[in-house]
Amino acid sequence: MKEAMALEGLMVLEFGQLVAAPSAGRILADFGAKVIKVEPPDGDPLRHWGEGAPDADSWWWYTQARNKRLISIDLKTVEGRGVARELAKRCDILIENLLPGRLEAWHLGYDQVVAENPSIIYASISGFGQSGPYRDRAGFGNIAESMGGIRYITGFPDRPPLRTGVSVGDELAALQAVIGILTALHRRNQDPEGHGDFVDVALTEAVLSITEGLLPEYLNAGLVQERTGNQLLRAAPSNIYPTADERWIAIGANTLGTFGKLAEAMGRPDLKADARLSTNEGRVEQVEKLDADIAKWTQQHELHTLVNLLAEFGVPAGPVMDAEQIAEDPQIQDRDMIQYVSIEDGERVGMLNVVPRLTNTPGQVRWAGGRVGQHTNAVLSEVLEYPPDVIDHLRAVGAVR
Repeated sequence: MKEAMALEGLMVLEFGQLVAAPSAGRILADFGAKVIKVEPPDGDPLRHWGEGAPDADSWWWYTQARNKRLISIDLKTVEGRGVARELAKRCDILIENLLPGRLEAWHLGYDQVVAENPSIIYASISGFGQSGPYRDRAGFGNIAESMGGIRYITGFPDRPPLRTGVSVGDELAALQAVIGILTALHRRNQDPEGHGDFVDVALTEAVLSITEGLLPEYLNAGLVQERTGNQLLRAAPSNIYPTADERWIAIGANTLGTFGKLAEAMGRPDLKADARLSTNEGRVEQVEKLDADIAKWTQQHELHTLVNLLAEFGVPAGPVMDAEQIAEDPQIQDRDMIQYVSIEDGERVGMLNVVPRLTNTPGQVRWAGGRVGQHTNAVLSEVLEYPPDVIDHLRAVGAVR
């Protein structure tokens, strides 16, 4: 008998576009929740973000929409909003990242939905949260990363603040939303009346939540953290270093034990014996010279030699890898982190496998994202039990696609 997936039996309604809410929905879908993704008639804009096959959706889309039931509803129509409200009555969880107030105007806000479905867990992701003077401002991940502090401290001190290369703010907000949803779900399961909750996620706060000592150091000592490039501000040595074959290696030897092992690997017993380097504070004070010594050593060896040598000595280290190198990495391959999934035309689309890994109830990539409205008929007939003539009418008036 096939074991049920971890979130099997949960029904999720996703009013999400682009990254944050759809990423949260994808995580829940990967672990077995039935996620009904509502798209406008012209589809989620993410279908057109990034590279993709000619005249097809972006490769990113096929991952972001995987394992979801895709239904297209025009929420600007009365009939479309009616369909959405009926779905909300039957769902355990609702996720949205539209501009605050948008769903309320369509009678799909939390207060309106919970009045008819008291057990629902309703997660709203927005730039600044559902309260405060910035509540009604539009906010994308780049704004949140800037106002949440991470861009100010990313980059080198003599250069402008730097983007990290991916939508960190959105992805962090998605993770925080999933944490909030699962926390609320556990609480609902303990509640004799089965009441749900409202999960309010602000992108700015999601970013702030990972900034470590940024605020505590300012609040308690008036210190403002500045950009330090690839150095780990509060511990040393931890940086990336050039190699003889023009690659880069990351080395983290920022504990006394690992620093001693690094010194041994480098053939530098003087570093291990230096009293100034026997504490983290001392190594941080000496970080410029220390990094220069390490870089001088790494430049004398090729990357694979350094990786093997440092592994032998037990020093945390690894190559800085691009997408091709990641895909071919034996660790990634051994753990089956790359999956190829068939789409409608029979083509196979590659994507990252499910994270995190559960032993007894693992997540699965069951299908890739598809065309707009691919599952509209199935959702309306199976979930709402609409007969074919009602579905035909809704499609004729433009309420669904």
